[in-house]
Amino acid sequence: MAKMRLCLKELLVRSQAKAWGSAFAAALLIAVVALSVLGQTANQAPDTPKDKEWRDWGGNPEGSHFVPLNQITKANVAQLDVAWIYPYAQTTVNPLVAHGVIYTVARNKSIVALDAATGHEIWIHDGLTGMTERGINYWESKDGSDRRIIFNQSDYVQELDAHTGKLIRNFGKNGVVDRRDELGRNPNAIHVQSATPGKVFEDLIIFGSAPGEGYFSAPGDLQAYNALTGKLAWQFHTIPHPGEFGYETWPKDAWRYAGAANTWGEISVDSKRGIAYFPTGSPVFDFYGADRVGDGLFGDCLLALDARTGKRLWQFQNVHHDLWDYDDVAAPQLTTITHNGRKVDVVAMAGKTGFLYVFDRVTGESIWPIEERKVPGSNVPGEVPSPTQPFPTAPPPFGRQKFTVDDINPYILTPEKRAELKTQVAKARNEGLFTPIGLEDVVMMPGHHGGANWGMTSANPNDGTVYVISLNAPAIVRLGRPNEPGPFGGGGRGGPGGATYTQYCAGCHGPDRAGTAAAPTLVNVTSKLTPAEIQSIVTQGRGQMSGFPQLAGAQIDELITFLSTPQGGGGGFGRGGGPTSFPPGPIAETGPAATRPGAAAGGRGGGRGGSMPDYPEGVEHPPYRLEMVSPGGGLDPEYIGPPYTTLTAYDLNKGTIKWQIGLGDDYRVVAAGGPKGTGAAELLKSSAIVTSNGLLFVNAADRKVHIYDSETGKQLHELWLGATSSGSPSMYELGGRQYLLVTAGIGTRIGGAGRAANPNQAGPTGLIAYTLKK
Repeated sequence: MAKMRLCLKELLVRSQAKAWGSAFAAALLIAVVALSVLGQTANQAPDTPKDKEWRDWGGNPEGSHFVPLNQITKANVAQLDVAWIYPYAQTTVNPLVAHGVIYTVARNKSIVALDAATGHEIWIHDGLTGMTERGINYWESKDGSDRRIIFNQSDYVQELDAHTGKLIRNFGKNGVVDRRDELGRNPNAIHVQSATPGKVFEDLIIFGSAPGEGYFSAPGDLQAYNALTGKLAWQFHTIPHPGEFGYETWPKDAWRYAGAANTWGEISVDSKRGIAYFPTGSPVFDFYGADRVGDGLFGDCLLALDARTGKRLWQFQNVHHDLWDYDDVAAPQLTTITHNGRKVDVVAMAGKTGFLYVFDRVTGESIWPIEERKVPGSNVPGEVPSPTQPFPTAPPPFGRQKFTVDDINPYILTPEKRAELKTQVAKARNEGLFTPIGLEDVVMMPGHHGGANWGMTSANPNDGTVYVISLNAPAIVRLGRPNEPGPFGGGGRGGPGGATYTQYCAGCHGPDRAGTAAAPTLVNVTSKLTPAEIQSIVTQGRGQMSGFPQLAGAQIDELITFLSTPQGGGGGFGRGGGPTSFPPGPIAETGPAATRPGAAAGGRGGGRGGSMPDYPEGVEHPPYRLEMVSPGGGLDPEYIGPPYTTLTAYDLNKGTIKWQIGLGDDYRVVAAGGPKGTGAAELLKSSAIVTSNGLLFVNAADRKVHIYDSETGKQLHELWLGATSSGSPSMYELGGRQYLLVTAGIGTRIGGAGRAANPNQAGPTGLIAYTLKK
């Protein structure tokens, strides 16, 4: 019936085209078709099967990437074929699907609505530079008449009418809510917007934040707003104020200057019980904690809150007094297990530590004992690390936790680099997991980009199976000494621009700008990009790189001057420019609801990423603020032998690993005669879709979608892509057909340098919809 109504409307318009003029009729036809697509599900006949949708980041409020679909099976999965391609999509985004419409980010920071059956554009809201990188949110009223797209742009929460693509001006104050206003710091000197979109629950939109990793960054308060009005519903202080639970785990008055302890990753919600689970990250500074002595609740926690009120229910801290940047990021997974003869609803959090922590999701009681074990002490003046750290007794770790000279990669590295690395590892302090970062080289395994990260967990909510993707990436780091010459300590080689580079850029791009596996070289970047382009990338981000909008004015100028100084070999941002101009489309509206002065350039004032220039008056603090050093790049999945990236299936009924495989291949290893199935030595964040009939769909750094038997880990099929796909694919059913939706982006850095894939591999790019051949 829905299709018949659509055809009748098209015939009506076409029959009047001669009288009205072809141009007007064509425009009316587009409008009628768009409205029909947007409304057809709500008007379906009662005997039409309800379409299966993908309305949330991660597929559902629980973030499980689980879909109860069974048209694509183990027997016919090899018959998947491209149904349509939308060429202007942006990777890292998890597209949403509701009422036969796809909502995603494309066309250089625009939100677009596409017909889910054809990929045709319905509307475009463009000019949203500075918006969230990884996705958007969808909300609708109970009767389905009011439908909204919710997104963050330059720290402003804003909404679009999902029918029209136009801004909703009665949300907040003239269409915006400034999330910085309630944090107790100078709002013009801080940045809180995360690249991860948040989570919709009932009439609330719940957010974490990404306030930065420098000294005096904003606190990582958790916030929930009414999706209709923009009114703040609740706020939870992750750095407790006086009188609040956990205040004694910090120095006195730490809430006045300490920052982060934030959820910049994924939030999961038990939608039946109304419990929200937040994985939180490290307080700042990440690698030196002399000004935050104590365990530091609620940093590095799995934190359970009442989703409606923000009331604390329980928490578990998996890293005390974090000195390793071991942020908890991946979505906590909700499933039901049989334990000691009874059914238990559990929540499982995968950490950067390589451990999976499993709890009764209501009480917070651990399913298996978690032991506090003694760990090494620190030799850094003023540092007081925790004497013990939590170690789960079950299930076994999914990630590797040891890196010695015997583990150095026999592939990829040159003989010279291998010899250099052996010397470096042999000299470094290396006492296992939780060896504190010191003034001499320290081996971290996992490194601060290893273990589980955003998008890398999935689950079957019914049978106790949890899936974890892990990056086996070591790091070799140390702290810069006070007043040390060079770009690390107080000396600041390169002047103020060098100091800015050290704080914001060196951790990924390396201290000498030569690049790492996490990010490309910046040597000679000013010969490839204009100052305006560099400013845009630094302040607004590109691909997986988050922006630093707090940098402005003289700081940007000094940084560009520093980058223009000769040093090292060539290179630039990313793998070449993607499209910057696009054909005409159905533009609904252009630009955000509001832009603060300087926001177009990313400026928000402040200095060096903090909310204040120094500690508040009267607060005791260390005499210096140390920075982290990554000698020789320091962070690289190529350092360690295979497997590099793994996919692990857990059976939490038994507390065991069901199977573990390398996620895809690394072409450099295979081409040199090495084994297949090692996973890729790249820092790419990807996700696995879980279906109810036993399939896993996983995008990987080898530019392929791998399809596995979820029971055995055996690969059943693979789809070749023409570019790398990061983030999560989506899956939906429309008109009786099941679709797999994948993004593959050209010209966008999405993790690593793209070296793991066969450079001659051909395949589609853009937003690609697959379905079974007819």
